[in-house]
Amino acid sequence: MNAIEIAKKMETDAIKFYSEAAKKTGYPAGKKMFESIVTDEKRHLEYVNKLLKGLDVHIEDVHPLENIKTVFEQMKDEMMEQVQATSDELEAFRIAMKMEKEGIEFYKKLLSGASSAKEKTLFEKMMKEEEQHYNIFANTYSFLDDTGNWFMWKEHSIVEG
Repeated sequence: MNAIEIAKKMETDAIKFYSEAAKKTGYPAGKKMFESIVTDEKRHLEYVNKLLKGLDVHIEDVHPLENIKTVFEQMKDEMMEQVQATSDELEAFRIAMKMEKEGIEFYKKLLSGASSAKEKTLFEKMMKEEEQHYNIFANTYSFLDDTGNWFMWKEHSIVEG
């Protein structure tokens, strides 16, 4: 299996995992987040399929962090109603972080071995999107795992005592 076929499998596996996670999570913002990442991974798969067929790949300028910020802004009140995550939901975020880290490393390798400017541009964009996905999942995991500390650090609170 060559690198592009491996990329296709990785993206397909990610779509399947994130789709299942979206169905199973009871955390509303988590569900929307997983759905948003599924959309990104489907776009990645489309790029990889086009590359496999030797077609031109038009790479969209996408910013997953901005999409997620919009989701969180729209659901702020709902998010605060249910801050408790189940251990299964936390595990899904841990797995998601691991998958995204593996994706980052994989695309970094492909980038270093890319033979054309188009491939380099594609792999660089995909690597950066996977980095944003990782940061989204890591931040959400931190929020769900320890909401009080998350707010303290994100809001730069000073503990007085």
